[in-house]
Amino acid sequence: MAKDDIRADEVLEAIENGEVIEEYVDDRPFPSCLLYGKSDEKPIHVVCALPQHVNMLIVVTVYTPDTRRWIDFERRKK
Repeated sequence: MAKDDIRADEVLEAIENGEVIEEYVDDRPFPSCLLYGKSDEKPIHVVCALPQHVNMLIVVTVYTPDTRRWIDFERRKK
C-alpha cells in the first residue's frame, strides 16, 4: 500500500464497490481471491483470504495493477 500510495480508506472503498476477478480456492490456510475495485477512479487490486469458520475478511496485499500485465485491470495479459 505504501509503495503505491494507497490509503486504508481507498482499500475499503475498492472492496465495497469491487468485484472478484480471480478465485484461489486451493490457497492455504484459507481460500482467497483477487478483487478489482476503484477509489475515485483509481484502480486497486486487493488479495483477500476468506476463512470459512469466522465472519471476517483478511486483506493479504493491496496494489495498483500494472497496465503492462492487465487488460482493463481485470484480465491478465498472456
